[in-house]
Amino acid sequence: MTYKTTKSAAGLISVLALVTSLGSAALAEEITSMAILTPETGTDFGWNQQGIDGAMAAGEAKGVEIIVAENLGYGDVRPTLRELAEEMPGLIIAHAGGYNTAAPEIGTETGVKVAVVDSPSALTAGAVADYTASGHEGAYLAGVLAAKMSRSGTVGLVTSGEPPSWNAQSAAFAEGAKATNPELIIRYAVIGPAAYSDAAGGKRVTESLIATGADIIFGQGNGSSFGMLQAVETTPAADGGKVMFIDVIGDKTPIDKGYLLSAVLWNLAPVYEAMIDDIRADAFGTRNYDITLADGSVDLLKSPYIPDDVWTDVMTIKDEITSGALVIEPKFDADSVHALVSGD
Repeated sequence: MTYKTTKSAAGLISVLALVTSLGSAALAEEITSMAILTPETGTDFGWNQQGIDGAMAAGEAKGVEIIVAENLGYGDVRPTLRELAEEMPGLIIAHAGGYNTAAPEIGTETGVKVAVVDSPSALTAGAVADYTASGHEGAYLAGVLAAKMSRSGTVGLVTSGEPPSWNAQSAAFAEGAKATNPELIIRYAVIGPAAYSDAAGGKRVTESLIATGADIIFGQGNGSSFGMLQAVETTPAADGGKVMFIDVIGDKTPIDKGYLLSAVLWNLAPVYEAMIDDIRADAFGTRNYDITLADGSVDLLKSPYIPDDVWTDVMTIKDEITSGALVIEPKFDADSVHALVSGD
């Protein structure tokens, strides 16, 4: 049987298609502004600065206004969250593990979408997304570098706490170092349960690891990392030579006095851009976000203190990771870290 569409019927079909198309477009949500909250100032060359810089870059790329609320501390941020929610941003980014309870709570109360860290189980379609980003692939390379550069055969690993992101990097650093030199000794110390801004503690603990023979320190710490850096600048290694520092997240080259060996660099702009895209596609809260060597959101800083042959060896390992030939699985729990650094 043959069907023939009349002119009037064709017109009706065209109108229905247009209505359907407009209806689908109406379902897509627009976002014109988003806010980011950080516990410390955006001038730390680390976690806080990279969060703010990443949000600003994402906002510029996606045409979204950015509202910054910084230096809020690690206490109760509910009043600030409510105040920001009154401006009705399309998204509030709670850029601290200590905010991952309050932010979803206030998001539910006000109807504003929120993004949190260190809380993958909080994922809620249309409401809450998690970006427990892990630079573990870069930290593995840092471990390789440390093992190749250590003169004493002992390296130190200092952290300002044991949140999932730090644990993943600590574990990967230990794996990379041990894969390069199985006899390497790793001294591990935690400044405190949440000593992210404790610069004095960072200096004290780092000095204690140098006293045990460590000549390279891998430090994770937000504000406390300034204390770690001060310790390596003022405390010589057992052989009288320099102790070198490997940092995380940001690039402290502008303030380096000759002790910054490298850093596991994070770029959070692609993460925040993906969140904006997902909001516009009505897919926010349906996945977790991460950073990788493959897309450049994680990288390892090359300083002038790394010999070319060592850097070539490290980049060979990087190529293996980005190609998938070498897979570094993140370990977010502290027990895994303790087992790796102790050799158990």
